[in-house]
Amino acid sequence: MVPTEMSELVQSVVESYLLDGTRRYNRPEVAERTGTTKALTRRLWMALGFPSSVDDDAVDYTDADVAAVRSFQQLNVLSSADNRQQAATVRTLGQGMARLAEWQVDLVLAEIAERIEEAGPGADPAEAVRAATEGAIATLEQLNSYAWRRHLAAALSRSLDPGTTAGESIRELAVGFADMVGYTRLTRHLHPDELSMLLEAFESTTTAAITENGGWVIKNVGDEVMFAAERAADAARIALAIQESTMMVGGTPELRVAVAYGPVLQRFGDLYGSVVNIASRLTGVARPGTVLIDDAAAAALDGETEFDIKNLRSVRVRGFNRLRPHVLRRNGKSK
Repeated sequence: MVPTEMSELVQSVVESYLLDGTRRYNRPEVAERTGTTKALTRRLWMALGFPSSVDDDAVDYTDADVAAVRSFQQLNVLSSADNRQQAATVRTLGQGMARLAEWQVDLVLAEIAERIEEAGPGADPAEAVRAATEGAIATLEQLNSYAWRRHLAAALSRSLDPGTTAGESIRELAVGFADMVGYTRLTRHLHPDELSMLLEAFESTTTAAITENGGWVIKNVGDEVMFAAERAADAARIALAIQESTMMVGGTPELRVAVAYGPVLQRFGDLYGSVVNIASRLTGVARPGTVLIDDAAAAALDGETEFDIKNLRSVRVRGFNRLRPHVLRRNGKSK
């Protein structure tokens, strides 16, 4: 089978299998079947990040799309929210899924190719492509569901701890950043494969340090990772572990790490507010290989004998006229 024919077969299977049927409805028909309006279905569709035809009569929707609108209506907090809140929630869901899907494309195609090859030359080409495509996608879907369930369970546990109100948007957290020194200069000289290996080493070591010390990753953005922890002591251990683990990985640039502590706004999995800004600014002024913390984190760590904290002179950074950093180290005298 020539590559073009195989590609067309895979596309055909993907269209019917992933979309759970053929496209058979236009926008007014979706609205009629779900008891909503054309405006709502179009707004949801666009917020999810899908291209939306200006023609209401375009047959773009499947039974799965109708079911999705009904599922949306079953979530009371969404169906009763205003248009802005609805759009923001759906948009965040769409962006998260789009990023995951873009990353998984190469993995899916490689798995399909492997399974077709395993079928052997005697297999019916169309059947081999169908079985390989459906099997690869089904396996990945199971893994996605498993990972989502585990992460949701962990997030719910954090939100339902004593003293925390479920669903509250303001939480007392320690927020930290770690970024690579000289990353921009490095990217000008590294081959794409070398850059990929560098980012993999950075993400794997920082993720391990964060999760093993009771924190969670908020996001990775190129040369920087943002993390959070419920306790300042956990965040301090994370910050020190990040520095220490990175130093053991050959060829990895030095890091700047900083932590701030206090009330933050938690919105769609991200964190906002002065505490986040302070942590970011401290990261920018930290010397390579060091960890800086703010006043609130230093106060929260008072009495923790495993840490040594050295006060520094106040600095002036964007948005803060007087920001006093503290250098965090492990206390060599502690047991």
